[in-house]
Amino acid sequence: MISFVTLGYVGMFLAAFLAATILPFSSEIVLVTLLSNGLTPFLLLTSASIGNVLGALLNYLLGFRYGKHLASKWLRISDTSFSKAEHYFARWGKWSLLLCWVPVIGDPITLVASVLRSNFWFFLLCVAVGKTARYAALVYFLS
Repeated sequence: MISFVTLGYVGMFLAAFLAATILPFSSEIVLVTLLSNGLTPFLLLTSASIGNVLGALLNYLLGFRYGKHLASKWLRISDTSFSKAEHYFARWGKWSLLLCWVPVIGDPITLVASVLRSNFWFFLLCVAVGKTARYAALVYFLS
């Protein structure tokens, strides 16, 4: 079986994509390993950011199409996690999307935003900024 690490930048993309979905996955280990193997930090940042944003877009599209039913029945997001995400979204409004990188609440926030019909372009901008800034910080501190 081929690991994400042996796939290099493509592996980073795939790991980041999966990590942005509701699947329990961590792309940080792949990022650290690839950095330690000498891959170019900028290309890792780019592939991780694009993969993570596209994973969040998948959440948005699924949430927009299937709503809360998707979150609770198909993806098994607990009512507690979904309620926390709703709370952050209600309290901070659309700006809570900048917290999409935060573990546990980040992915549900992307679903809540779509269930509540957040503006797609604003969603995309906030998610891209939040997720890219997170990977940029990781790359900076780990390089």
